[in-house]
Amino acid sequence: MNDGALAAPRRELDATGSGLAMIMDELAHGVLVASATGQLLHANQAARHELARRQILTVQEGKLQTADARQSRVLLQALEKAESGLRSLIALRSPTGRLSIAVVPLRSQQPRPRVPIALFLSRASVCDALMLCFFARSHGLTPAEEQVLSILCQGYSAPEIAAQLNVAVSTVRSHIRSLCTKTHTNGVRALVGQVAVLPPLGAAFLQDPPH
Repeated sequence: MNDGALAAPRRELDATGSGLAMIMDELAHGVLVASATGQLLHANQAARHELARRQILTVQEGKLQTADARQSRVLLQALEKAESGLRSLIALRSPTGRLSIAVVPLRSQQPRPRVPIALFLSRASVCDALMLCFFARSHGLTPAEEQVLSILCQGYSAPEIAAQLNVAVSTVRSHIRSLCTKTHTNGVRALVGQVAVLPPLGAAFLQDPPH
């Protein structure tokens, strides 16, 4: 597809000023756009939720900051690399968790100091809970099967799931066999893999649950 074919829809999105923002708000992944100095230019809904937690990333006086000041250099170095056109993958940690961030320079006609930089945040889990609900409904899973699948996606084994749910291991294994049958998979790895590659949607389902 040539640039001319894309020009009209691109102009329409630019004219409304909200089309791309609406698309970004559908994503379960947090996406931020910042300047090379860390000035926050845009944050989608998932990113705003992460910033509001103030556990790993935060905003102070309009600039991105790390909640742990000792890790601020990691973020600043990634932004400096992006300013020179280089991508990087960083991991920020806090006592309450870890956040992986891909830092990507965006193409721009602006002078280098004004090149916008995208920061793609890792998801909190293999699959957003509401997207998992959508998957469960699509495959006719029972509430018990959906619960077992959710815990499987967190990396727990059948005996560990049985202990959590206070049921027999044989009951959990029966649910797993049923899950594999309904989703046409041949084991736990394939089952979790099918969930892991679901479209990264999540934020909008908070207002518009799947049917």
